[in-house]
Amino acid sequence: MAKRLKEGFKVKDVTPFGTFMPYIMVERSDSQNTINDSFEVAPTEKFIKEMRAEGLDAFGVMHVILASYVRMVSQRPRTNRYIRGQKIYARNDIAVSLTIKRKMSLDGEDTTVKMHFRPDMDVYEVYNEVNTSIERAMKPNDTDKTAKVLCYIPGLVRKFVVRMLKLMDYFGLLPKFLIEASPFHCSMFITSMASLNIPPIRHHLYNFGNCPLFISFGAKRTVYDFTEDGEPYKKRVIDFVVNMDERTTDGYYWASSLKVFKNCMAHPEILKNKPETVIKDF
Repeated sequence: MAKRLKEGFKVKDVTPFGTFMPYIMVERSDSQNTINDSFEVAPTEKFIKEMRAEGLDAFGVMHVILASYVRMVSQRPRTNRYIRGQKIYARNDIAVSLTIKRKMSLDGEDTTVKMHFRPDMDVYEVYNEVNTSIERAMKPNDTDKTAKVLCYIPGLVRKFVVRMLKLMDYFGLLPKFLIEASPFHCSMFITSMASLNIPPIRHHLYNFGNCPLFISFGAKRTVYDFTEDGEPYKKRVIDFVVNMDERTTDGYYWASSLKVFKNCMAHPEILKNKPETVIKDF
Protein backbone atom coordinates (compact mmCIF):
# COMPACT_ATOMS: atom_id res chain seq x y z
CA MET A 1 0.00 0.00 0.00
CA ALA A 2 1.22 3.48 -0.86
CA LYS A 3 2.57 5.56 2.00
CA ARG A 4 0.14 8.13 3.36
CA LEU A 5 1.61 11.59 3.58
CA LYS A 6 0.61 14.99 4.90
CA GLU A 7 -2.18 16.36 2.73
CA GLY A 8 -0.33 19.14 0.89
CA PHE A 9 1.59 22.42 0.85
CA LYS A 10 0.63 25.93 -0.23
CA VAL A 11 1.71 26.89 -3.75
CA LYS A 12 3.58 30.19 -3.77
CA ASP A 13 4.32 30.61 -7.48
CA VAL A 14 0.78 31.59 -8.54
CA THR A 15 -0.12 34.37 -10.97
CA PRO A 16 -1.98 37.41 -9.58
CA PHE A 17 -5.09 36.36 -11.53
CA GLY A 18 -4.84 32.81 -10.18
CA THR A 19 -4.44 34.15 -6.64
CA PHE A 20 -7.56 36.30 -6.96
CA MET A 21 -9.81 33.67 -8.61
CA PRO A 22 -10.71 31.73 -5.41
CA TYR A 23 -12.03 34.97 -3.89
CA ILE A 24 -14.37 35.51 -6.86
CA MET A 25 -15.49 31.89 -7.15
CA VAL A 26 -15.59 30.93 -3.49
CA GLU A 27 -17.18 27.48 -3.79
CA ARG A 28 -16.27 24.57 -6.05
CA SER A 29 -19.85 24.62 -7.33
CA ASP A 30 -19.10 28.14 -8.63
CA SER A 31 -15.98 27.10 -10.48
CA GLN A 32 -16.55 23.74 -12.11
CA ASN A 33 -15.90 23.22 -15.81
CA THR A 34 -17.06 20.11 -17.65
CA ILE A 35 -15.84 18.26 -20.73
CA ASN A 36 -17.31 15.18 -22.42
CA ASP A 37 -14.97 12.83 -24.29
CA SER A 38 -14.45 9.17 -25.18
CA PHE A 39 -11.70 6.66 -25.88
CA GLU A 40 -11.58 3.53 -28.01
CA VAL A 41 -11.63 0.38 -25.91
CA ALA A 42 -9.83 -2.04 -28.29
CA PRO A 43 -6.32 -1.24 -26.92
CA THR A 44 -7.63 -1.46 -23.36
CA GLU A 45 -9.34 -4.81 -23.93
CA LYS A 46 -6.20 -6.24 -25.55
CA PHE A 47 -4.12 -5.02 -22.60
CA ILE A 48 -6.56 -6.50 -20.09
CA LYS A 49 -6.23 -9.93 -21.74
CA GLU A 50 -2.43 -9.67 -21.55
CA MET A 51 -2.49 -8.71 -17.88
CA ARG A 52 -4.90 -11.52 -16.98
CA ALA A 53 -2.66 -13.95 -18.83
CA GLU A 54 0.13 -12.82 -16.48
CA GLY A 55 -1.97 -13.93 -13.52
CA LEU A 56 -3.77 -10.70 -12.61
CA ASP A 57 -7.19 -12.36 -12.73
CA ALA A 58 -9.17 -9.37 -11.41
CA PHE A 59 -7.58 -6.88 -13.81
CA GLY A 60 -10.13 -4.66 -15.59
CA VAL A 61 -10.90 -1.32 -17.20
CA MET A 62 -10.91 0.54 -13.87
CA HIS A 63 -7.29 -0.48 -13.23
CA VAL A 64 -6.22 0.91 -16.63
CA ILE A 65 -8.14 4.13 -16.03
CA LEU A 66 -6.61 4.68 -12.59
CA ALA A 67 -3.09 3.79 -13.76
CA SER A 68 -3.51 6.27 -16.64
CA TYR A 69 -4.69 8.94 -14.22
CA VAL A 70 -1.72 8.34 -11.91
CA ARG A 71 0.63 8.60 -14.89
CA MET A 72 -1.08 11.83 -15.94
CA VAL A 73 -0.48 13.35 -12.50
CA SER A 74 3.17 12.29 -12.67
CA GLN A 75 3.55 14.40 -15.81
CA ARG A 76 1.01 17.16 -15.06
CA PRO A 77 1.19 17.64 -11.27
CA ARG A 78 -0.91 20.82 -11.25
CA THR A 79 -3.98 18.61 -11.80
CA ASN A 80 -3.38 17.43 -8.23
CA ARG A 81 -3.86 20.85 -6.68
CA TYR A 82 -6.78 21.87 -4.50
CA ILE A 83 -8.28 24.97 -2.87
CA ARG A 84 -8.40 25.45 0.88
CA GLY A 85 -9.16 28.74 2.57
CA GLN A 86 -9.07 30.58 -0.80
CA LYS A 87 -5.45 29.43 -1.26
CA ILE A 88 -4.03 26.98 -3.79
CA TYR A 89 -2.34 23.87 -2.40
CA ALA A 90 -0.38 21.05 -4.04
CA ARG A 91 -1.26 17.61 -2.72
CA ASN A 92 1.62 15.43 -1.57
CA ASP A 93 0.14 12.10 -2.62
CA ILE A 94 -2.55 10.97 -5.05
CA ALA A 95 -5.75 10.11 -3.21
CA VAL A 96 -8.68 8.71 -5.19
CA SER A 97 -12.18 8.15 -3.81
CA LEU A 98 -14.56 5.58 -5.27
CA THR A 99 -18.11 4.69 -4.22
CA ILE A 100 -18.91 0.98 -4.36
CA LYS A 101 -21.79 -1.28 -3.41
CA ARG A 102 -21.05 -4.12 -1.04
CA LYS A 103 -23.84 -5.99 -2.81
CA MET A 104 -25.14 -5.33 -6.33
CA SER A 105 -28.83 -4.96 -5.52
CA LEU A 106 -31.39 -2.17 -5.05
CA ASP A 107 -30.95 -2.35 -1.29
CA GLY A 108 -27.20 -2.99 -1.40
CA GLU A 109 -25.20 -0.89 1.04
CA ASP A 110 -22.99 1.86 -0.39
CA THR A 111 -19.55 2.66 0.94
CA THR A 112 -16.52 4.57 -0.24
CA VAL A 113 -12.99 3.46 -0.97
CA LYS A 114 -10.09 5.86 -0.59
CA MET A 115 -6.96 4.73 -2.40
CA HIS A 116 -3.49 6.24 -2.13
CA PHE A 117 -0.98 6.24 -4.97
CA ARG A 118 2.47 7.62 -5.68
CA PRO A 119 3.15 9.33 -9.02
CA ASP A 120 5.96 6.87 -9.82
CA MET A 121 3.73 3.79 -9.63
CA ASP A 122 3.40 1.35 -12.51
CA VAL A 123 0.19 -0.50 -13.37
CA TYR A 124 1.10 -3.50 -11.20
CA GLU A 125 1.39 -1.33 -8.09
CA VAL A 126 -1.85 0.47 -8.95
CA TYR A 127 -3.58 -2.91 -9.35
CA ASN A 128 -2.44 -4.07 -5.91
CA GLU A 129 -3.46 -0.82 -4.21
CA VAL A 130 -6.92 -0.81 -5.82
CA ASN A 131 -7.68 -4.43 -4.97
CA THR A 132 -6.36 -4.15 -1.41
CA SER A 133 -8.42 -1.00 -0.79
CA ILE A 134 -11.64 -2.48 -2.20
CA GLU A 135 -11.18 -5.68 -0.21
CA ARG A 136 -10.67 -3.61 2.95
CA ALA A 137 -13.76 -1.50 2.19
CA MET A 138 -16.02 -4.55 2.02
CA LYS A 139 -15.85 -4.54 5.82
CA PRO A 140 -17.00 -1.61 8.02
CA ASN A 141 -14.38 1.13 7.66
CA ASP A 142 -13.54 4.52 9.20
CA THR A 143 -15.80 6.37 6.75
CA ASP A 144 -18.76 4.20 7.72
CA LYS A 145 -18.01 4.61 11.43
CA THR A 146 -17.70 8.41 11.14
CA ALA A 147 -20.97 8.68 9.20
CA LYS A 148 -22.69 6.47 11.79
CA VAL A 149 -21.52 8.70 14.65
CA LEU A 150 -22.82 11.79 12.85
CA CYS A 151 -26.18 10.09 12.35
CA TYR A 152 -26.61 9.83 16.13
CA ILE A 153 -26.46 13.63 16.42
CA PRO A 154 -29.87 15.41 16.23
CA GLY A 155 -30.59 17.19 12.94
CA LEU A 156 -30.13 20.82 14.06
CA VAL A 157 -27.00 20.00 16.03
CA ARG A 158 -25.68 17.94 13.12
CA LYS A 159 -26.04 20.96 10.83
CA PHE A 160 -24.01 23.03 13.30
CA VAL A 161 -21.36 20.27 13.56
CA VAL A 162 -20.97 20.16 9.78
CA ARG A 163 -20.59 23.95 9.68
CA MET A 164 -17.92 23.73 12.35
CA LEU A 165 -16.11 21.01 10.40
CA LYS A 166 -16.19 23.17 7.26
CA LEU A 167 -14.81 26.13 9.25
CA MET A 168 -12.03 23.96 10.69
CA ASP A 169 -11.28 22.66 7.22
CA TYR A 170 -11.07 26.24 5.89
CA PHE A 171 -8.25 26.97 8.32
CA GLY A 172 -6.61 23.55 7.93
CA LEU A 173 -7.53 22.42 11.45
CA LEU A 174 -9.24 19.13 10.68
CA PRO A 175 -7.49 16.20 12.40
CA LYS A 176 -5.76 13.76 10.09
CA PHE A 177 -8.05 10.86 10.97
CA LEU A 178 -11.07 12.86 9.77
CA ILE A 179 -9.32 13.84 6.54
CA GLU A 180 -8.46 10.20 5.92
CA ALA A 181 -12.01 9.08 6.70
CA SER A 182 -13.50 11.77 4.45
CA PRO A 183 -13.99 10.71 0.81
CA PHE A 184 -14.35 14.42 -0.05
CA HIS A 185 -10.67 15.14 0.69
CA CYS A 186 -8.97 13.61 -2.33
CA SER A 187 -7.28 14.25 -5.66
CA MET A 188 -10.12 12.77 -7.67
CA PHE A 189 -13.51 11.16 -7.20
CA ILE A 190 -14.29 8.52 -9.80
CA THR A 191 -17.44 6.61 -10.63
CA SER A 192 -18.25 4.01 -13.27
CA MET A 193 -21.70 3.59 -14.81
CA ALA A 194 -20.59 0.50 -16.75
CA SER A 195 -22.05 -1.97 -14.25
CA LEU A 196 -25.38 -0.13 -14.57
CA ASN A 197 -25.11 -0.11 -18.38
CA ILE A 198 -25.85 3.61 -18.65
CA PRO A 199 -23.96 6.67 -20.01
CA PRO A 200 -21.66 8.64 -17.69
CA ILE A 201 -23.27 11.24 -15.48
CA ARG A 202 -22.15 14.84 -15.10
CA HIS A 203 -21.39 14.79 -11.40
CA HIS A 204 -21.02 18.00 -9.40
CA LEU A 205 -17.98 18.84 -7.30
CA TYR A 206 -18.53 18.79 -3.55
CA ASN A 207 -18.30 22.05 -1.61
CA PHE A 208 -17.27 20.09 1.47
CA GLY A 209 -13.67 18.87 1.38
CA ASN A 210 -11.24 19.80 -1.36
CA CYS A 211 -11.71 17.35 -4.27
CA PRO A 212 -10.92 19.30 -7.50
CA LEU A 213 -11.81 16.59 -10.03
CA PHE A 214 -14.69 14.20 -10.67
CA ILE A 215 -14.55 11.68 -13.52
CA SER A 216 -17.48 9.53 -14.56
CA PHE A 217 -17.28 6.66 -17.06
CA GLY A 218 -20.12 5.03 -18.95
CA ALA A 219 -20.81 1.65 -20.49
CA LYS A 220 -19.16 0.55 -23.73
CA ARG A 221 -21.02 1.45 -26.89
CA THR A 222 -20.57 1.03 -30.64
CA VAL A 223 -20.01 4.06 -32.89
CA TYR A 224 -19.21 4.50 -36.58
CA ASP A 225 -16.17 6.40 -37.79
CA PHE A 226 -14.22 6.86 -41.02
CA THR A 227 -10.72 5.86 -42.05
CA GLU A 228 -8.34 8.35 -43.68
CA ASP A 229 -9.56 7.00 -47.04
CA GLY A 230 -13.15 7.78 -46.13
CA GLU A 231 -14.18 4.17 -45.52
CA PRO A 232 -16.71 3.70 -42.70
CA TYR A 233 -15.96 1.30 -39.86
CA LYS A 234 -17.35 0.62 -36.42
CA LYS A 235 -15.55 0.70 -33.11
CA ARG A 236 -16.31 0.36 -29.42
CA VAL A 237 -15.80 3.37 -27.18
CA ILE A 238 -16.26 4.37 -23.56
CA ASP A 239 -17.62 7.86 -22.92
CA PHE A 240 -16.44 9.83 -19.92
CA VAL A 241 -17.24 13.17 -18.31
CA VAL A 242 -14.64 15.24 -16.50
CA ASN A 243 -15.74 17.89 -14.01
CA MET A 244 -12.84 20.03 -12.77
CA ASP A 245 -12.17 22.99 -10.48
CA GLU A 246 -10.90 25.67 -12.84
CA ARG A 247 -9.26 27.63 -10.00
CA THR A 248 -6.45 25.09 -9.57
CA THR A 249 -4.78 25.73 -12.93
CA ASP A 250 -5.54 27.09 -16.41
CA GLY A 251 -7.55 25.49 -19.22
CA TYR A 252 -4.54 24.94 -21.47
CA TYR A 253 -2.89 22.87 -18.74
CA TRP A 254 -6.04 20.82 -18.19
CA ALA A 255 -6.37 20.17 -21.95
CA SER A 256 -2.74 19.04 -22.13
CA SER A 257 -3.28 16.78 -19.12
CA LEU A 258 -6.28 15.05 -20.67
CA LYS A 259 -4.20 14.36 -23.78
CA VAL A 260 -1.64 12.59 -21.57
CA PHE A 261 -4.46 10.57 -20.01
CA LYS A 262 -5.96 9.57 -23.36
CA ASN A 263 -2.54 8.64 -24.75
CA CYS A 264 -2.11 6.20 -21.85
CA MET A 265 -5.52 4.71 -22.58
CA ALA A 266 -4.57 4.35 -26.27
CA HIS A 267 -1.17 2.80 -25.42
CA PRO A 268 -1.66 1.12 -22.02
CA GLU A 269 1.46 -1.03 -22.42
CA ILE A 270 3.54 2.01 -21.36
CA LEU A 271 1.96 1.71 -17.91
CA LYS A 272 3.88 -1.51 -17.23
CA ASN A 273 6.99 0.59 -16.68
CA LYS A 274 7.49 3.38 -14.21
CA PRO A 275 7.61 6.89 -15.72
CA GLU A 276 11.06 7.95 -16.91
CA THR A 277 10.67 11.21 -15.00
CA VAL A 278 8.23 12.46 -12.38
CA ILE A 279 7.56 16.18 -12.63
CA LYS A 280 7.28 17.95 -9.28
CA ASP A 281 4.89 20.79 -8.55
CA PHE A 282 6.31 24.17 -7.56
